[in-house]
Amino acid sequence: MTTTAVPDVTAAAERIRPYVRHTPILRAEVDGRPLVLKLEHLQRTGSFKMRGALNALLTGERPEQVVTASGGNHGIAVATAAAILGLPATVFVPATVPASKARRIEAAGARLVRAGERYADAAAAAHKAAATPGARYVEAYNDPVVVAGQGTVAAEIVSDAPDVDAIAVAVGGGGLAAGVTLGSGGRLTVAVEPERCSCLHQALAAGQPVDAEADSVTASALGATRVGDVPFGVLSGPSVRSVLVTEAEILAARDRLWDEFRLAVEPAAAVPFAAWLAGSVPGETACILLCGANAEWTP
Repeated sequence: MTTTAVPDVTAAAERIRPYVRHTPILRAEVDGRPLVLKLEHLQRTGSFKMRGALNALLTGERPEQVVTASGGNHGIAVATAAAILGLPATVFVPATVPASKARRIEAAGARLVRAGERYADAAAAAHKAAATPGARYVEAYNDPVVVAGQGTVAAEIVSDAPDVDAIAVAVGGGGLAAGVTLGSGGRLTVAVEPERCSCLHQALAAGQPVDAEADSVTASALGATRVGDVPFGVLSGPSVRSVLVTEAEILAARDRLWDEFRLAVEPAAAVPFAAWLAGSVPGETACILLCGANAEWTP
């Protein structure tokens, strides 16, 4: 996949351009160090997930209906992408889905189905429903087409801030981090995870995807218990550095983004900023990708 995916990111950017926002960057200085913030939380649906969902639905044969499973952000994105394209959508969620995310899935026009306590339960029910002829299951992260769509955010960073030499990004199932790796023109990807929600870090240590716990304030967004095989194939390469942060560091980073920049993001989006504040992101000018803002928390 690695050898063919860069053109896929370029094609994805053209495909989704009419429907997504080219989100802005903010250049700043914090603690005497320069950094670039990619304000992807300003994307339609409040997260980067819109990119991959649209690229998936605009690739291949048009389905009669769309099905997915989600902890929240992906479901909002798929519901919205389906509505834009005039397709009916059903989103399966675990019982633990935050109320605000469930509300937004339904507001986008999708049918919401609660299934089980964990994301894996919702995914199993969704895959069963998607076995219907004419249905299309949209993967949250383990699909080359979805990864290519997420990579368009890195292409924007490179275009708008070519001096950036590292991009720090939060990791759930790995789709965004893999897309960033493929779309960043060879720059270092710093893949950041909470200590208690670190399926990529554990997979890299084991040499293959393994099951991991997901017990973090970020779990509704980064709660994958196993990194996808497709993202892992990209993220196990040499241009990726895996970093962990604590719960306290994540919440402090989230609060600082508000205090210093008046940026209100969800905890998951503050994860890479937490790593940068801890000195774990190398480079002269790093970019911190703020990936979403769909949380119950408000300043």
